[in-house]
Amino acid sequence: MAELANCIRCDKVFVKTTSSVCPECIKEEEKQFQIVYKFLKKRENRQATIPEIVEATGVKEDIILQFVRDNRLRTSHFPNLAYPCERCETPITKGKLCSNCQGELTSDLNYAAEVERVKQKNEAKVNEAKTYYTRDND
Repeated sequence: MAELANCIRCDKVFVKTTSSVCPECIKEEEKQFQIVYKFLKKRENRQATIPEIVEATGVKEDIILQFVRDNRLRTSHFPNLAYPCERCETPITKGKLCSNCQGELTSDLNYAAEVERVKQKNEAKVNEAKTYYTRDND
């Protein structure tokens, strides 16, 4: 169901359906995408980096990065398009985290799971020690 919302780019009120950006900003974004894509489509520009694209097209860096994150500009076609890892700022071409940060987080999660498992095991032993057994003399 549609609802009223403010555009995250221009703050105008619009009827929000699926996007949090108003139709005018979507049109402007599409124009900027076409400018960037036309620039990169030329064979000599396919190796361009993001700062070079910003300089040549005038499109803001954060918008170009969003095109890459949304997979509208694919790094398989344009290999020098990288964006920073959300944790350490290392340039990456897919996902939100670099492989090092993914490994560290996985290791931390495994460690936390192991600590929780040991904690539960120790609590079970404490509860087991408090159990009293009676013997029927019958």
